[in-house]
Amino acid sequence: MTIDLYSDTQTRPTPGMREAMARAVVGDEQSNDDPTTLALCERVATMLGQEAGVFMPSGTMCNLAAILVQTRAGDEIIVDDQSHIYNTEAAGAAAIGGVSVAPLATPAGLYSVAAFEAAIRPPARTAPRSALVSIEQTTSFSGGSIWALDDMRRIRDIAHARGLKAHIDGARLLNAVMATGISAADYARGFDSVWIDLSKGLGCPVGAVLCGTNDFVVEAWRWKYRLGGAMRQSGVLAAAGLYALDHHLDQLATDNAHIRLVHGVVADAPGLSFEPTAGQSNILCFSVRGLGVTAADFARACLAHDVRVRAIGGHQIRVTTHLDVSRAQVERAAAVIRAEADRLFEERQSS
Repeated sequence: MTIDLYSDTQTRPTPGMREAMARAVVGDEQSNDDPTTLALCERVATMLGQEAGVFMPSGTMCNLAAILVQTRAGDEIIVDDQSHIYNTEAAGAAAIGGVSVAPLATPAGLYSVAAFEAAIRPPARTAPRSALVSIEQTTSFSGGSIWALDDMRRIRDIAHARGLKAHIDGARLLNAVMATGISAADYARGFDSVWIDLSKGLGCPVGAVLCGTNDFVVEAWRWKYRLGGAMRQSGVLAAAGLYALDHHLDQLATDNAHIRLVHGVVADAPGLSFEPTAGQSNILCFSVRGLGVTAADFARACLAHDVRVRAIGGHQIRVTTHLDVSRAQVERAAAVIRAEADRLFEERQSS
């Protein structure tokens, strides 16, 4: 059986979650009559300290709707250069909203407060208008780094002082909560929009909830219609989210602990290199450049031993723990990753 550490999107609904979905009380989401969807949105909004929420099919749509509500065509948004918005959302902001993206170079997805402030364009008739800044908490492709709360708040305050809106891509925000003990509401306080994903570490088959003020959510709903419409009896899906919030939050702490286990085994492996923030949440990234192989080569070597990791770019490997992987499986996967690094390094040294 393959141990799948490719992503926490690989999770499957548990039997309890499937039962909750089957028993969900439903109505018509479009007419605001689905009680389970309403309950989920209210619960997530409360968790994030926001006035309201809207249930979306995906986190990608949450990001896009938040951008479309808070910008206009010709504007510019500021993100990190390894962010999901910049790399893997099919340039939706540009294609649909006519909004350009200014990516800030980062080693681990965490740009500095000074770099952000320097990226805000002064008003000029010939330049895009800096309109929105996004913080990805935790980071994804750069290895699950956790933003410091003070830095997030300084960026938020500078944004507001300079006329920008501030957004949190909170796909794995709850992993940060479990790692730091800082509440989701404290992270989100004062931000103009924030969302959490249900289909990653929480284990739901689909969905995310985008939150903000009541007025923001009205406009986000307008974009939801434009992007595809309501989901009708969405309570079947929302029930999975409620079940996850009742039963899977503690699992996120376990996932974080499992990635620390992997990091402990491979941190001193020859030929591997890590960012200083490695091992903070449920994602671990490392470079295999020192082994003289590509990331794809290394991923194939691990898969030959039934351990699936993700190759990103030429030399980056990403390992992600989640509720479908047990401690015993994590231990075996860590041993395989370490053994393959040792083997490939020895082969390079002897060649």
